[in-house]
Amino acid sequence: MPIRTNRGRSAVYRRLWGWPLRSPKHLIAFAIVLIAVGVLVATLIPVIAQSTGNAQPGATSTSEQQPTQGGSSGATTTPTTTETRLTAPLSTATSAPPAPQALTTATNFAKAWANHPNGISKQQWLAGLKPYTTDEYLPQLESIDLANIPANKVTGQPVSKESTTSSVIAEVPTDGGTLRISVISTPSQGWRVSHYDKAS
Repeated sequence: MPIRTNRGRSAVYRRLWGWPLRSPKHLIAFAIVLIAVGVLVATLIPVIAQSTGNAQPGATSTSEQQPTQGGSSGATTTPTTTETRLTAPLSTATSAPPAPQALTTATNFAKAWANHPNGISKQQWLAGLKPYTTDEYLPQLESIDLANIPANKVTGQPVSKESTTSSVIAEVPTDGGTLRISVISTPSQGWRVSHYDKAS
């Protein structure tokens, strides 16, 4: 078997490196090839770097989506909890006989509403309603013109139309028509009127 040496390879290498120096044309062609290779490398490096950078955030976003999915399942649990909170008061506010205090509040409110003698001011009239009215509803009564109130006194006993453990709708007759009064149970003030209207 013949022994291989590096002489053949060295000769090839010398020819390759010596080729650009053989003539100006060879040198110019070699320079053009080098420039083309440099431009190609300079173009490919940003593209490769950008694709690599985009792949990493994608992996991060995928890992971040897993907690999001867990969060969405948590969000699904939250409405369930909310529904439980909403259904609890509804189940508590079951039909029940009208509370006597609620009917008394409706009667007292109707008496204060019908009490508007000549010379009484709006503030005096509202002060008479305040002990029986919720703080949210009392400011709405300021728009009432006392001259448009047709009644002057209550003429009968209140009649419950609807009642639960936390609310009562009662009708109170007056000499100017029947009032339909909504009374609710408040945590700190007891039974208070939250709305009234003329009964149909």
